[in-house]
Amino acid sequence: MSTMSSPIPADLESRRHQLFPELTEAEIARVGRFGSVRRYGRGERLLTAGEPSPGMLVVLKGAVAISQRDGLGHVVPVARHTRGQFLAEVGQLSGLPAMVDAHADEDVEALLVPPAQLRALIIAEADLGERIVRALILRRVGLIQSGASGPVLISEGESVNLLRIQNFLRRNGHPHHAVDAAADSEAAALLRQYGGATPDVLVVCPNGSTLLNPSESTLARCLGMLDSADHDELYDVAVVGAGPAGLATAVYAASEGLRVIVLDCRAFGGQAGASARIENYLGFPTGISGQALAGRAFVQAQKFGAEILIPAEVLSLDCSRARTDGEIVLKLVDGRRLRSRTVVIASGARYRRPAVPGLSEFEGRGVWYWASAIEAKMCEKSEVALVGGGNSAGQAAVFLAGYAAKILMLVRGPSLAASMSRYLIDRIGATPAIELRPETELTQLHGDPVAGLSAVSWYDRRAGVAEQRSIRNVFLFVGAEPETDWLIGCRIGLDANGFVLTGRAAGGLADGHEPAPLESNLSGVFAVGDVRSGSVKRVGGAIGEGAAVVGMIHQRLAATQAVI
Repeated sequence: MSTMSSPIPADLESRRHQLFPELTEAEIARVGRFGSVRRYGRGERLLTAGEPSPGMLVVLKGAVAISQRDGLGHVVPVARHTRGQFLAEVGQLSGLPAMVDAHADEDVEALLVPPAQLRALIIAEADLGERIVRALILRRVGLIQSGASGPVLISEGESVNLLRIQNFLRRNGHPHHAVDAAADSEAAALLRQYGGATPDVLVVCPNGSTLLNPSESTLARCLGMLDSADHDELYDVAVVGAGPAGLATAVYAASEGLRVIVLDCRAFGGQAGASARIENYLGFPTGISGQALAGRAFVQAQKFGAEILIPAEVLSLDCSRARTDGEIVLKLVDGRRLRSRTVVIASGARYRRPAVPGLSEFEGRGVWYWASAIEAKMCEKSEVALVGGGNSAGQAAVFLAGYAAKILMLVRGPSLAASMSRYLIDRIGATPAIELRPETELTQLHGDPVAGLSAVSWYDRRAGVAEQRSIRNVFLFVGAEPETDWLIGCRIGLDANGFVLTGRAAGGLADGHEPAPLESNLSGVFAVGDVRSGSVKRVGGAIGEGAAVVGMIHQRLAATQAVI
């Protein structure tokens, strides 16, 4: 049996048997069909944190010691695996770098199941696969909660760069650990050694590499989250956007045997991934966080073999060959080109920025477009302003009410009735910490761009009164604008607000046929979710469109094959 040398997170303690299951002899034999036997001498390394993992390893003979190691070399023992137990976490579904170190305590014989075969095993052996996937997910959760693996983030206090990087890692479910240089002399010396100053953050990757204020893509490559491969193969479906609509498309398309690649410039989950709690999604009567819902879909897409590149930004769409050989090309910002027979636009919408002077100066320094646990902790026992009257604003207000002393909710309209679900309106009305301010507009931000926000001004139209309050954090949920700039080169039909037109509204295709209900005016290019004109802008609706578009993709691929 596996024994822990250090406590696992308290909320996982009762699920130890699921975290470290022991396979029976019959189950080992079933796994054996998908792998090959490897042998390791005493002391030999099976896995190295930060380096590519060969896949899942099932111990057949001997014992393997597992430990967590952060970028500064701090080591925490985790477990000791013997016969019937396996080494892997959710990253092994896609062949990502290992999150832990593992070495042979004695001569070891193990069954190696590479990523592609691991996915085949999970699908072919459904009951066994369910146990394995549950363990893989719980292990990643444990790594995140323990904070003893992954990159180390060193900065003085909560700088804007630190918050940016923490949000990127958190949204992508990647373990990390932050160290305050002001309270750690060793960390402070390291920060100074690499030229870091007060607003800077030094990232130390598990392989020892150091990065000062890295971009998300640079950090992702250091961590092995993002590859540099050319991906020259021809895909059946390229999905741009990994929000609910894009992930649903990937899950259904990949599960039906299509070759799928998904790209997103930020993180999986889209705007829904930032929701503290979604309570009106079918099947979750107690609610579920957007991050948890998106995380499950992300793992599910990988389980069926969808390739996912995050962060990977699409620069433009090249449709010059679409009508001749049925290929559509995605040009990425990093210079790579991906070829696909169909493209699904699921790029969603970006946060709308209200016309308030100096807004950009305070973004990340007191102005936020989401409300995660990181921002919530900064608001403990303080007064905050929240602008917006939609469901996202309501969810954020209820979530923040558990931390802030008071939330002043500024709404342009006379009430919330026209823009928010009834259950959220009732929840807000029953929460003493939330004070609704209808017919009120944010007018000015005060403070220093370096030190951050210190006060906020607004205007109450109903009372005809302007007011200024000492507030250091403002949350903006004032709608979104479609992410469609990258479509201009192909002349994809857009409505007056920039959302993608589909079906009859898109007009006719070049061959004279009418587009499918979710198809744009360019044959083989579809749109789903928030980016589509006329969509309902709800998580459930986005997932439904992602599922529905797959049937239309099959029809388009069949028609293309018939022509070729």
